[in-house]
Amino acid sequence: MQHHWNWQVLQNNLHLSYITRMKNFAIIGAAGYIAPRHLTAIRDTKSNLLAALDRFDSVGILDSYFPQAHFFTEFERFDRHIDKLKRTGTKIDYVSICTPNYLHDSHIRFALRNQADAICEKPLVLNPWNLDALGEIEKETGSKVYNILQLRLHPGIIALKKEIEQNPKDKTYDIDLTYLTSRGNWYFNSWKGDLSKSGGIASNIGIHFFDMLTWIFGDVKESIVHVSEADSAAGILHLQQARVRWFLSINYDHIPDEIKAQNKRTYRSITVDGKEIEFSEGFGDLHTKSYEEIIKGNGFGLKDAVSSIQLAHDIRIATPVGTKGDHHPFIKK
Repeated sequence: MQHHWNWQVLQNNLHLSYITRMKNFAIIGAAGYIAPRHLTAIRDTKSNLLAALDRFDSVGILDSYFPQAHFFTEFERFDRHIDKLKRTGTKIDYVSICTPNYLHDSHIRFALRNQADAICEKPLVLNPWNLDALGEIEKETGSKVYNILQLRLHPGIIALKKEIEQNPKDKTYDIDLTYLTSRGNWYFNSWKGDLSKSGGIASNIGIHFFDMLTWIFGDVKESIVHVSEADSAAGILHLQQARVRWFLSINYDHIPDEIKAQNKRTYRSITVDGKEIEFSEGFGDLHTKSYEEIIKGNGFGLKDAVSSIQLAHDIRIATPVGTKGDHHPFIKK
């Protein structure tokens, strides 16, 4: 008896089975500060963590999520395990990357060469030309690189973007961005205090906001840096639709007194034409939302990261001009 196969139906069924199959993950940087948000997202998307890597073995948190996951402190043994899984027919769909900034592109390449998609924290890379190299490997392998740009999924930020899109395109907005998140002495003795490893303040704590601002208000026309220190940086951006005075700091002394009086060590403020944009809440599940979109194929890729990576790089290599011209009021601190 001759069978007449409907190949379109078969293809659709195969695609559906891939969508509905439980996704397999590996994670690099399991002991890091941001790793729990990724572990939560893997769990909450009904996915499975098969392998974890970190040079530090303080990863008891895995017991709360995936106690059966294989854990490694040496990259070589982790690599061998991933290869063994692949050769025995167990596909790793995604590798989550929560490592220090300067290691991101190496770990992304590891994921792609193992036929897995990479899900990486910000900044995706430190230098814009690293994105070009990753783009080439994407084409070679057919795997994809996804960047966690969770502010783009925040309801308050989405509402702001819609509001701007409904207003006249030739309007220019005056924005003040202030982000102070104080850190102790440990910071400067860690990789975060090493400019070559972290990219400095702009890449470490500013990249989220630079991505959000360029996403909403357009590309950078001019960037002037007023201050560039180990613990703080400030400048002004001229975007297509905005003039942004920005100030970033990890120095506790820069925190306003009224915030210190509340025993808080972080201060975040964005004003648009003098109006405060409220987005202090709603961050709890943004990594899970990011993972949900990635699994659907809707995640933010290499092209989405270009603008903020280029800007952070340009700020890092710029010569500060001091208090010359218009500048953020916190500079006097």
